[in-house]
Amino acid sequence: MISELQSVDTVRRPASGAQAPPPIHDTLERSPAVTQTPTAVVYCEGNFAKIDGKTANGLVRHSEAYRIVSVIDSTYSGKNAGLVLDGVLNDIPILESLKTAFACAPSIPNTFIYGMAPSTGRLSTADRGVVLDAIARGMNIVSGLHEYLSDDPEIAQAAWDRQVTIRDIRKPKPSKDMRLFDGSVANVHALRIAVLGTDCAIGKRTTATVLARALNAKGINTVLVGTGQTGLMQGAKYGVAMDAVPPQFCCGELEGAIVAASEAEQPDVILIEGQGALSHPAFCTSAFILRGSQPDAVILQHAPKRAHRCDFPNMPMPTPASEIALIEAFSDTKVIGITLNHEGMSEAEITSTIATQSQILALPITDALSRPSAHLLAMVVAAYPGLQQGTPVAAI
Repeated sequence: MISELQSVDTVRRPASGAQAPPPIHDTLERSPAVTQTPTAVVYCEGNFAKIDGKTANGLVRHSEAYRIVSVIDSTYSGKNAGLVLDGVLNDIPILESLKTAFACAPSIPNTFIYGMAPSTGRLSTADRGVVLDAIARGMNIVSGLHEYLSDDPEIAQAAWDRQVTIRDIRKPKPSKDMRLFDGSVANVHALRIAVLGTDCAIGKRTTATVLARALNAKGINTVLVGTGQTGLMQGAKYGVAMDAVPPQFCCGELEGAIVAASEAEQPDVILIEGQGALSHPAFCTSAFILRGSQPDAVILQHAPKRAHRCDFPNMPMPTPASEIALIEAFSDTKVIGITLNHEGMSEAEITSTIATQSQILALPITDALSRPSAHLLAMVVAAYPGLQQGTPVAAI
């Protein structure tokens, strides 16, 4: 099954003995008669274009499931989200408050997305007030926090009163419905490429999204399997929030998403979004991704100017060479290229790093955002030339 669709909660009244209402379904997930994409305001106070704002950043760059009408961050109020994030103008303004977002919107936005991924995974007191305000305005709520808002008595009561939905992206389905790994991924004929990294919040999902677009534009049928909350919010058709699944089922749930994508889409390529880093002691998701997807190849994302692991100032970043060695020792796969996160880098430094590191590592290197996507496409085609020639994937 498609895990994304299992994260929509019908809000039930907290009071004991109350009769549950008819299901209140988010129009995105449950009403096939509705074809208009839901409009959404993304809340990212004080964190837009920063690491903890990665969910908002990702939705501004790409969103199929929601039409993003504004971002809330008072520190950038009045500026353009695309210019702030990537230096490219888009049609998404940054506004100071939810009140302003309502006043500026041409029509009432129907969804409030909590666009931050704090290390605590929890809602602050100030943010709680904003969520309750959004509910009072009749907005459906989407959250990727580890704290499930649909389980919060005050928030659930407010949602009941206003008859709106709460979509907890990371809320897993019951363990009785989860899938154990059974090895069926070996029967998937599509080329499987995992986009891993040397740290968390380093751009793996962005690179995977850019690569999926480039491959599809070239006529190479490609499906991206999401493994985190942002990818599922963006509209990934297949995937599972890996860090919300009990370890026993992680490999099986990911395998199931890949098998479902293969059977339904018959793709040439399946891209698997990475999480964390295999070498990072705080995360185990990369290990499950490698085991569950059994990738033919890996693309590694690295931030050359990042001195230490995100949220771990006493933990130095690994080198790409050490991460490559670990990945290839841990799994029967190969790293076919490196992609850069250019945070803190000048244009000259990006150019120099690509030239120097490609010689040192003997691998193609590019930057998914600052360089043409054709370079990323070429990285894959160089490793698997049969893709471009129309060779059956099973024979590559």
